[in-house]
Amino acid sequence: MTILMEKPELVSQSDFQNHADESKELVLDGGFPVPKSLSGEGFLAPEINSFGNSFRDYNAESERQKSVEEFYKQQHVNQTYDFVQKMREEYSKLNRMEMSIWECCELLNEVVDDSDPDLDEPQIQHLLQSAEAVRKDYPNEDWLHLTALIHDLGKVLLLPKFGGLPQWAVVGDTFPLGCAFDEANIHHKYFKENPDYNNPSYNTKNGIYWDGCGLDNVTISWGHDDYMYLVAKENGTTLPSAGLFIIRYHSLYPLHTEEAYMQFLNDEDKENLKWLRIFK
Repeated sequence: MTILMEKPELVSQSDFQNHADESKELVLDGGFPVPKSLSGEGFLAPEINSFGNSFRDYNAESERQKSVEEFYKQQHVNQTYDFVQKMREEYSKLNRMEMSIWECCELLNEVVDDSDPDLDEPQIQHLLQSAEAVRKDYPNEDWLHLTALIHDLGKVLLLPKFGGLPQWAVVGDTFPLGCAFDEANIHHKYFKENPDYNNPSYNTKNGIYWDGCGLDNVTISWGHDDYMYLVAKENGTTLPSAGLFIIRYHSLYPLHTEEAYMQFLNDEDKENLKWLRIFK
């Protein structure tokens, strides 16, 4: 995918203000109403998800949880070191589409993330809410606003025009391959069916890596994170290193939330991880 930067169609500030006055809502720069939950002085995160459970509670009893667990079973069995190498080789060609950022955002109206225990709505809502929440909390970090807006655009891999990959190859928490599967990974038990599980080269703590090798040298399960990282990097993004780090590793929950795999981080990773933890 190639990103095209287009000059936006400008709308007068008075038009924005009129809309806001009539609807009693704030309006994004692009003219999109901000949900009332985001229109206070800062972003107030809800305490429960849309299914009435705590966020990222993978043990709650519900039909949604059953489908989420089945998703992770498929992901843990099928994501192997060799599979990721093949996906990176194929998708690093970036020969699928040319489109603007907003055109790509609109495609996420067609995407629902089966791995998400908290939300079963089209992903474009998540993009806008994430970007506006970050903008309210960090108004001077414009690079972080943009990072929040585009961080999940790689989920277009689910659509036929981008290859129509299965959900387990696009979404969900990510994890390193080429080393032992840490128990911090969600539904760890299903890794026992992964072909890499009993590979003696991969089943030690460090596997084929070494302490301080840097995450750039670690193969992470394939998905929307790595694809969007490739798109941004190869299109000459001006995002700082921390922005690319957030895009590439925001789904690596075992690392940034559970502190697994920390031995692989180099000094630059450790600095960028501070921003990732702010973002998550």
